[in-house]
Amino acid sequence: MIDWRHWHNEPHLIGGLVLLGWLYAILTGPLRDRLAPGTVYPKDKAVWFYSALILFYLAVGSPLDQAGERFLLSAHMVQHAILIYPAAAFFLLGLPAWLLRPVTARPSLQRLLKFLTHPMTCGLIFTLAYSIWHVPGLYDWALQNRWIHILEHVMFFGAGLFYWWPLFSPSTEFPRLRPAPQMLYLVAVVIGMTPAFAYIAFSDDILYPTYEFAPRLFANFSPMDDQLLAAVIMKVGGMGVTFIAFMVSFYRWYQTSERKPT
Repeated sequence: MIDWRHWHNEPHLIGGLVLLGWLYAILTGPLRDRLAPGTVYPKDKAVWFYSALILFYLAVGSPLDQAGERFLLSAHMVQHAILIYPAAAFFLLGLPAWLLRPVTARPSLQRLLKFLTHPMTCGLIFTLAYSIWHVPGLYDWALQNRWIHILEHVMFFGAGLFYWWPLFSPSTEFPRLRPAPQMLYLVAVVIGMTPAFAYIAFSDDILYPTYEFAPRLFANFSPMDDQLLAAVIMKVGGMGVTFIAFMVSFYRWYQTSERKPT
């Protein structure tokens, strides 16, 4: 059974998050005048950034990780949703443009970064990473091997950064899309994710042996019920986030069109 008092405190997890938080504090604090002279401390962005680190820890360090790794595919799907959607979005929202400029403004990286931050590339990387990791053999390997599981979660978070870049890019060199293209991008990504959802939702078999033979946490909640719930979380969660982002983009597009002279 799940020990709800168990929270992960492994050095690679705690140390990694503390290191990221420390680097952010140093770069936006004592070193800020070197990177962006005269810039004030970005309080609002710091809230977003540190919230992202907290969400990352809640996803992979809380008892939710134990539930997702050993018992419930649906719990694992919730983990992925947290990493991809709020954690990755908050991380980007927490980065000031001047903090990225030493990298994004380098002439030698312009061509590569232009390719990587193109909306088509971002959507394709996200869709492929998300879909490939749900292939049964690879997914179950991650459940059996701790380091592959860590890699899986890091890649989901990284894929989330690509997903959100066209909407929340903090870079002035590679800016976010305008509202109208944002809406098209969001619809395209939803369509791209549909095969992975359909594969899990409409399968007649239990796709992941770990969950098929796992102890049942809830009476009358079979592995097939868990698999179907996981597919629903995948689809409804993704569509819910997309709908909210779409409506925000639509509102901004409407506001922009209303300000144009007639």
